[in-house]
Amino acid sequence: MEELIDQDSTFSESTNQDVEMSVASDIQSINNEDSNLSASGRSISKRSTRGKRRTTDQEKSQSASKRGKSDVSTAQKLPVHGYPLEHPFNKDGYRYILADTDPHAERSNFELDSWAGKPIPGEIYRVALPPNVYLALHDRAPQLKISEDRLSVTGEKGYSMVRGTHGVAKGNWYFECTIEEMPGDSATRIGWSQMYGNLQAPLGYDKFGYSWRSKKGTKFHQSRGKHYSSGYEAGDVLGCLIKLPQHDSIASLLPDTFKDRALIKFKNHLYYEDKEMVEKAEKNLKTLNGSQIEFFKNGKSQGVAFENIFKGSYYPAISLYKNSAVALNFGPDFQYPPETANYRPMSDRVLEQETEQSLADLIYLATFEVDKVEDIPHSNNTRRRSEK
Repeated sequence: MEELIDQDSTFSESTNQDVEMSVASDIQSINNEDSNLSASGRSISKRSTRGKRRTTDQEKSQSASKRGKSDVSTAQKLPVHGYPLEHPFNKDGYRYILADTDPHAERSNFELDSWAGKPIPGEIYRVALPPNVYLALHDRAPQLKISEDRLSVTGEKGYSMVRGTHGVAKGNWYFECTIEEMPGDSATRIGWSQMYGNLQAPLGYDKFGYSWRSKKGTKFHQSRGKHYSSGYEAGDVLGCLIKLPQHDSIASLLPDTFKDRALIKFKNHLYYEDKEMVEKAEKNLKTLNGSQIEFFKNGKSQGVAFENIFKGSYYPAISLYKNSAVALNFGPDFQYPPETANYRPMSDRVLEQETEQSLADLIYLATFEVDKVEDIPHSNNTRRRSEK
């Protein structure tokens, strides 16, 4: 079978570096502005307390309202799709996961105002999950344009990638995408990527991704391409099926809780900050025997593209070169549902992932000490739950 080195990734190197530098500069400016505003707000608050105490009912009501608003909640002022339009991007070795208040965590002794200038305890928050499967606004190359409904993406200059919001680690899963636009000098790759796949590169560039390219129908993994099928073009409806046999226990497949990570504030929302351990993850990759990835074009199987892929959690992924455009369909209704395959639509992952995330969080809260005496203020009659 013909094998070739992936040359597409060289198309985007200089362009993507410029974009990353520009975006990094913009985000730094925003962060600086937020810091200045926060400092100014604290100064005004201190000055206001020097005056006489206001005692009218209206003033008490206003004070209580302000205290209620001081606790940052991602449930407020979010678009329908459940994610802030202004947000930090996963880049420079760090990932940012939107956090929401955890109703199961003990927070009776927590007041956000008293934590000014201190790390906010991550255990009283949890990962915020979107209500449906979408293209991830934060888990994409910043130059890619995502539609308002978060189900379409348009490329920009060099190759870059976007992943879906939900991943899978076991079972058979399927999604569709339609090539809406693909001018003669553009290209597209579709497939699956683990969370450490490089966003500023074509899908299939590294060990974490597997893809099928529009040009010549070449399949790619670790920057090496092999002939797979005929190519595809604008108007084609493509299907992506992944089969991940379950060889490990359910507990080992639960998602990370992130409760032990640092929290940062960006544009009135909180995010867990997680450092990417790419080199460590690469060394720990192991083959998942019996696993497969299969692609479909307009309802017809193109055959099994990859077998015995690396074990891990995989996300639907698209990478685009120049101004090609792709629309995603995560189910449950597909234009060309596979007739010979046993599968579940990616839309089924919403409730399932919520359950898995809640279970992972509850295990964390039940297993580890979540109160830190030296950090969290306690009343005189409050003792650590873990104290013997």
